[in-house]
Amino acid sequence: MSATVSAYLARPGRPAVVAPTLAELTGPRTGIVELPVRLMWCGERAFDLADPDELLWMYENVLRETSRVDDLRELIHAGTLRRVWPLLNLPRGVRLAWEARHRSLRAA
Repeated sequence: MSATVSAYLARPGRPAVVAPTLAELTGPRTGIVELPVRLMWCGERAFDLADPDELLWMYENVLRETSRVDDLRELIHAGTLRRVWPLLNLPRGVRLAWEARHRSLRAA
């Protein structure tokens, strides 16, 4: 199954990428996650998911920067995404794209 690339933009020239289903988001819920350079190009790319601020920062970066649904599947966990969705600071295009595809996030 391929990603849904929406008409919404993550930033100018980059469409927001949305997972077709939330069920396929099986990323880690605990531990330290190191993002690939393509998603986080500054020096510190490791995030401790036990730290609420680091978890939010990691999710914001992945949702904003990815161009591949595999990144979403590997790094984002559906239950965690639902829980933190209202707290995420996302570009308007990313939020609208995800909420258009996954109405349950809108209610979160």
